[in-house]
Amino acid sequence: MDRMTKKQIRKKKRRRRIFWFLIFPILLLGSSAATYAAYLYKKTETVFNESHEEINREKSPLRQAKVDPREDNVSILFIGIDDSKSRHFGKGTRSDALILATLNKKNNSVKLLSIPRDSYVYVPKIQEKTKITHAHAYGGPKATIDTVENLLDIPVDYYVRMNFYAFMDVVDALGGVEADVPYTLHEKDSEDNHNAINLQPGRQLLNGEEALALARTRKQDSDIQRGQRQQEIMKAVMKKATSVGAVSKYDDIIQAIGDNMTTNMTFSEMKSFASYATKGSLDIQSFTLAGNDATIDGVYYYELDEDKLDTTKEMLKQQLGINAGDGYANADDQDSSSTDSDPSESAQNNSDFDSNN
Repeated sequence: MDRMTKKQIRKKKRRRRIFWFLIFPILLLGSSAATYAAYLYKKTETVFNESHEEINREKSPLRQAKVDPREDNVSILFIGIDDSKSRHFGKGTRSDALILATLNKKNNSVKLLSIPRDSYVYVPKIQEKTKITHAHAYGGPKATIDTVENLLDIPVDYYVRMNFYAFMDVVDALGGVEADVPYTLHEKDSEDNHNAINLQPGRQLLNGEEALALARTRKQDSDIQRGQRQQEIMKAVMKKATSVGAVSKYDDIIQAIGDNMTTNMTFSEMKSFASYATKGSLDIQSFTLAGNDATIDGVYYYELDEDKLDTTKEMLKQQLGINAGDGYANADDQDSSSTDSDPSESAQNNSDFDSNN
């Protein structure tokens, strides 16, 4: 009986270590060997402490108090940026992928919402409507978070920003991931070399460059299908990363993430998400914002369906346990003048963005 109890305790602790990073697309930790686990723990703490980057606010203006992930339902905005060596790691990078995760403690559930990059939304930083992908170029994570809060009327508590290399390096460290390629694909690689990635339809093992090309392409379908592919690839990465065979690769994965990521989460806050693994089955659901293709002043946009947007807002508020009686501030009351950087330094003007993207 004692042996069984100790075995169960060890298994529970191992699940907790792994899940510290399971909530994020590719953030993970765990091992069955005590010495290796201790090494990984220390390395992870160092790497993620170095990746910590605040955004000049203690809490969301839609919160009455700062959240505690150990006690509260929280939201995390994952920002994939179109940053690379060929683009000189410039300040004016756009967001190539936006996924908002809302976590509910009581239900032990996560809802993943993909926000199409061309969504026509109000950007508080510049006080006008444009594609949501431009928000990051105008003010980094802060401007992107302000825009998402204004759009969905819910607090964004944390952000995790990664560039192309974090994604590719993790996929390669895992030995590739399996994914369904929907059609013949000729896409540029991470350094913008055109037609460098060529894939045929069908389920296959993809390396980092190939998986990135599949996640980014939208030439033959739309932003909606693009978001769905990104979610499926994310799930494939998570599944392989938590498999037994991935344990020996965690060292490389942790380093790849740390070299190419910034977040306002502390290492202590990351660890608190372990409780989602110890409660039993985790319910993960995926969604995307509904809308229609639109051309405004000769520029393509994805125009959101207002009625369905309202339904999505209510769903997310329920997931976070927020209701009208909670008395939280409205996103429209945010101070749009508070930013990470000046738009003249971080981006071109808005008309230049729209004419080229």
